[in-house]
Amino acid sequence: MSARRLLKKKQVEFTEILIGSNRALWQEMEQKSGGTTVPQIFINGQPIGGYDEMAALNRDGRLDTLLNEEQ
Repeated sequence: MSARRLLKKKQVEFTEILIGSNRALWQEMEQKSGGTTVPQIFINGQPIGGYDEMAALNRDGRLDTLLNEEQ
């Protein structure tokens, strides 16, 4: 998965929650993120979208800032 690779490259610890076909977890993810696809990525508790959005933040140089913000 591309999101995992990018986070590992940046040496960022992360928690991966596999929702699979668990409808309750899927609904919780949708409520928290507003997204309906996976992965949904949260940085410091804030939804940023999926891998495409995270990659765009990285290209713009904004991902490192988000990752280094205090919670």
